[in-house]
Amino acid sequence: MADTQAPVVPADLKARLKASYDAMAPTYNEWTIPHSQQRMEYLGKALDHLNPEARASSSGSDGLAFLELGCGCGLPVTKKLLSYRAARVVANDLSDTQVSLARENLIRAGDEEGEDVARRLELIQGDMTTLEFPDDSFDLVVGFYSLIHLPRAEQTALLARVARWLRPGGHFVANFAKEELEGVVMEKWLDEKGWMYWSAWGEEKTLETIRAAGLEIVVADVVEDVVDASFLWVVARR
Repeated sequence: MADTQAPVVPADLKARLKASYDAMAPTYNEWTIPHSQQRMEYLGKALDHLNPEARASSSGSDGLAFLELGCGCGLPVTKKLLSYRAARVVANDLSDTQVSLARENLIRAGDEEGEDVARRLELIQGDMTTLEFPDDSFDLVVGFYSLIHLPRAEQTALLARVARWLRPGGHFVANFAKEELEGVVMEKWLDEKGWMYWSAWGEEKTLETIRAAGLEIVVADVVEDVVDASFLWVVARR
């Protein structure tokens, strides 16, 4: 089904997105996990710039802290973040179903590793724009294919908050649509119940917005995606 322009943000946007991802979580996960190469590539770039091992040795009692916005079922990104044994990970998703799957996928009951993960992982279901954290809370904030579901004004506001949540020298990695989209709706994406919404400022305005939030761009690549669209992949440093 073709995209429909949606210059006016639907009043029930978050409820409809939540319902869609709750309903189609298995279909989405089956489709997206095999297509995780770009996620993992740019997560790797961010981690290389961050150098978690060195930060862990110099962070004192605070330890490493990572935040993932839009964690889905926890695979493979949240799992990779948890592989840093010195790190505490906060993972958020709008979908109850995805958060439940993430808990099942990441916390193996009855063994030592599962107990360790359970101590270090906090899963939060809800709208990412309602999250509240103190300034200087995280060494890394990750947002893959998630901020694109927010209206553009909410993207701008959230980027400013992300910059405050990052510790000095902390990094942000995310992707955004390359083309400017005031708002687009697809009634059936991947699934009969897959109602979907996306928006974007476009490449140049997105980079300007990230800089205006107080972050330095260290990587900015436009890459064609498996969905026949191009995305701007960004790594930025506070």
